[in-house]
Amino acid sequence: MKKIIAFLKKTFLVESSYQFPLALNIASIFLGLLSYFFINKLFGQKITTHLELFGVDYFSYVLVSTGLFGYISVGINSFPQKIADEQMEGTLEAIILTPTKTKIILAGLGIWNFIVASVDFAIYAILGLFVFRVNLGSANLASVALVLILSILSFTGLGIISASFVVIFKRGNPLAWVIGAFEGIVGGIFFPISVLPGWLQIISMLFPVTYAVKAMELAVYRGYTIYQLKTELTILVIFSTVLLPTGIKFFGWAINYAKKQGTLASY
Repeated sequence: MKKIIAFLKKTFLVESSYQFPLALNIASIFLGLLSYFFINKLFGQKITTHLELFGVDYFSYVLVSTGLFGYISVGINSFPQKIADEQMEGTLEAIILTPTKTKIILAGLGIWNFIVASVDFAIYAILGLFVFRVNLGSANLASVALVLILSILSFTGLGIISASFVVIFKRGNPLAWVIGAFEGIVGGIFFPISVLPGWLQIISMLFPVTYAVKAMELAVYRGYTIYQLKTELTILVIFSTVLLPTGIKFFGWAINYAKKQGTLASY
């Protein structure tokens, strides 16, 4: 725990040196939501048949999905970005060579961004409730919490695998490109997957984001219980139990490979 706190303290000192990050982040989220709000005004009625399952209009749908996307992005992008930052600062080798378990190092590198993502998620909820007047009163908080936890675990595994590519290839990260290119299109972030052709809907089933978004929308707007979401949650559990251990093991292999090649400190 002391080492995790040390990582947090280090990151806090770095991040707090920048001015107005919270205000700019709130403004960014607000402007993004404002765009979807007006898109809903223009086209919302044309896609309501695709949103009948969730019982909401387009803006309400995208409010939750983009809020969840913050966690997804953190899981996928924070680990490779942190590894790249540590390489550029010349501190990665020093951290790796300390008598610290790989799991602790990874947790220390990722926990700050998850805290920031939690703040962002709260901002989405506050703006949705008090500015855009979205009804979130039906949300099942237990289901929401479980979907968030399983989503974090699933995408953390992918992020750690992605970070392993950064350790080995430095600037080349094909996994991040593939995930980034497909998740928004086929994962239901910006529109429900029912608008996709059948073959793309089949591909969407290969991504954990598809089940995370659907489960979160149903938990928030329909108040689905954990039992009612058993299919989506079971699939997310499978993704989590496969991807997270695989990611940690692959990262350990990548570190050992970089040590043998003498490239751990290079970038």
